[in-house]
Amino acid sequence: MTTIKGPAVFLAQFIGDEAPFNSLEGICKWAADLGFKGIQVPTLDKRFIDLKLAAESKTYADELKGKVASFGLEITELSTHLQGQLVAVNPAYDSLFDAFAADEVKGNPKARTEWAVQQLMYAAKASKNLGLNAHATFSGSLLWHTFHPWPQRPEGLVDDGFTELAKRWLPILNEFDNCGVDVCYEIHPGEDLFDGETYEMFLDKVNQHKR
Repeated sequence: MTTIKGPAVFLAQFIGDEAPFNSLEGICKWAADLGFKGIQVPTLDKRFIDLKLAAESKTYADELKGKVASFGLEITELSTHLQGQLVAVNPAYDSLFDAFAADEVKGNPKARTEWAVQQLMYAAKASKNLGLNAHATFSGSLLWHTFHPWPQRPEGLVDDGFTELAKRWLPILNEFDNCGVDVCYEIHPGEDLFDGETYEMFLDKVNQHKR
């Protein structure tokens, strides 16, 4: 590709309970009327996409893609920022991040993590069914509470944290690889991947995974 495509917009910041922001058709028309050519679709709200169904049904994925195309738009990526966050949560943040989880796993960190991992697995298959080659997400954070250098971190803590983060993400990365989709971590405050150095540390821990 020699030409920049777009523009595109991430829908999550605009989704709401009032029209046109409360349905896929409404928000697609809104985006198209503003001149956007692509949309990045968050995956927690079934008004916009049923992630599990998109993973399991190529027919549903094709219908969804066609609906978006009818407005002159294309889906650029799916997003699992909130589910990715829940792949790795330090216990200090349990009550805060429970708000992002499905009701049936709230208050149960182990079940919440398993749910989040499954969501990412669905996202890999759904992306493949939609013909996408990239996916946007967060890494989650086991170490963010130690960002400030005081009190001093115990020796080896950061290495242990990134080892655990990689352990949780490797099966997910492998599934995305099986589906031919790249995982694009948003480098963001509050995540363990918050700058170039932490990204490189993680990349080392996942053995320079190609996805």
